[in-house]
Amino acid sequence: MESQEKKVEETERTDNIESATTEQSENVEKEKQSEGKDKEQELGEKLVEINDKYLRIYSEYENYRKRTAKEKADLIKYGSEEMIKAILPVVDDFERAIQAFDNSEDTAAFKEGVLLIYHKLIKTLEQKGVKAIEAKGEKFDENLHEAVTQFPAAEESQKGTVIEEVLKGYYLHDKVIRYSKVVVAI
Repeated sequence: MESQEKKVEETERTDNIESATTEQSENVEKEKQSEGKDKEQELGEKLVEINDKYLRIYSEYENYRKRTAKEKADLIKYGSEEMIKAILPVVDDFERAIQAFDNSEDTAAFKEGVLLIYHKLIKTLEQKGVKAIEAKGEKFDENLHEAVTQFPAAEESQKGTVIEEVLKGYYLHDKVIRYSKVVVAI
């Protein structure tokens, strides 16, 4: 009997251990499920936060893009404003000269006035970085000159030299904005 009692005790212990193990397993599973739900909720919140940041950054970028496009358009549209303001006094001088020409018969004075206006215009352009390209007597340079026509050279030393300047060329700072139209000796 003793052995039967021992077997019953052992069976009860085994059952107790198994039920304790089952309870522990269930508890572990419940914890995992609750942790999983917590992680899911946490990841969902992070996703919402990241999405919100993305939308804000995207809208800031779009605003920046629109603003810079508008600034670029304004720069193109009004970029020459300073130059035009500088030239307007010269236009005023030309208008006064035209009025004076109608009232005066002295062509020498008129010529002198037009020359003064011309020099004022050239000075204004130079202040803005515009300068003429010297061409006559220089060696032909395709980076500065455009050959309109060619003539035979009178001397061997004149070959490849600009004989005549048909239309002046100009630099704006270091950039050629209009090539000189020239006649070249060949």
